[in-house]
Amino acid sequence: MKNSVLGILLLSVFAGITAQFCVKPPDYPLEPVIEFKSVSTNTMRQSAIASNDPDSVVVTFSYTDGDGDLGYPDDDPTTSVFFRDQRDQFPSERKLPFVDPQGAGNGISGEISVVLPSTCCIHIDPVEGTKTACELVPVTRDTLVYVITIRDRAGHTSNEIRTSPILLICKQ
Repeated sequence: MKNSVLGILLLSVFAGITAQFCVKPPDYPLEPVIEFKSVSTNTMRQSAIASNDPDSVVVTFSYTDGDGDLGYPDDDPTTSVFFRDQRDQFPSERKLPFVDPQGAGNGISGEISVVLPSTCCIHIDPVEGTKTACELVPVTRDTLVYVITIRDRAGHTSNEIRTSPILLICKQ
C-alpha cells in the first residue's frame, strides 16, 4: 500500500512538472502587428536623395504575424516595408528579407531594423503658403516623424507606427 501511494505521488509530481514545460504556440492575428522600439539617433543632417553624403537613421520595431509569411526571398524584388515622412506624405518602400517560420506553429515574432535616409528640411511660408525645401529654407532646424507599415506575402497590412521626432539640421 505504501509503495502504491508513493508511486501515485511520484507520477503526479512528474505529470505536473511535464505539464509545466508544455508551451502553447502563440495566437497572433493573421495581420502583422508592429510596435515602435527605437531610432538610432534623434538628430540628422538634411540631405537630398541624390546627395553624395546622405545621413540616415536606423529605426527598430518589433513584429508579430499569425500566418508567418513576412518578407520575400532575395530573388524577389517585392517591397513590403512602407514609410513616409509625415510632413509631406510621399511614400517610400523597402524590401523586407524573408523571415523563416519559427517552431511548430506558423506564428512568428521578432525585431526588424530598417535604415531610413535623411531628407530635406521643409518650410511653408505662413503668409503666402508657399513651400521651400532643402538649402533654400529660411530656418536652421526642422522636425520629422516617419510613419511605417509592413505587408506580408498574403497581402495583410499592419498597423501604422510612428517614430519619435527626429531633429533635422537644415543649416549649420
